[in-house]
Amino acid sequence: QVQLVESGGGLVQAGGSLRLSCAASGSIFSIAAMAWYRQAPGKQRELVATIITGGSTHYADSVKGRFTISRDNAKNTAYLQMNSLKPEDTGVYYCKGEGVVVSTTGRLVDSWGQGTQVTVSS
Repeated sequence: QVQLVESGGGLVQAGGSLRLSCAASGSIFSIAAMAWYRQAPGKQRELVATIITGGSTHYADSVKGRFTISRDNAKNTAYLQMNSLKPEDTGVYYCKGEGVVVSTTGRLVDSWGQGTQVTVSS
C-alpha cells in the first residue's frame, strides 16, 4: 500500500556532488519522518540523515556539513544533497518512511525503498 522509490544515484569522482530523491506513493495519510540509510559492501546498514514533518533534522557525524536532507511534505518526497563526496560514502542508499499512516486502514507502518547505488571514485 506504500511504496518508496529512490533515484539519483550514480558514479561520481571524489569531491563531487549528487542529489538523491525519494518519492513515497500509495495510500498515505501522513509520514512522520523520512530517513536515508546507506550500506557499504560488507558492512551493516547505517543511518545517514533523518527529517521529521516539522523540519528538524539529524545527521550522522560522518556526513555533517557535507550532506543536507530536505523534504516536500505535499509531495511526500525527501531529498539528500550530497556534497564533497568521499570514497567512503560509496554504498547503496536506502530511503525509509517512518511512522507512515496508511489512509485506507489507519495503520502505522514503516516502509523501505529498494535503494540506489552511489559510487565515489578516488
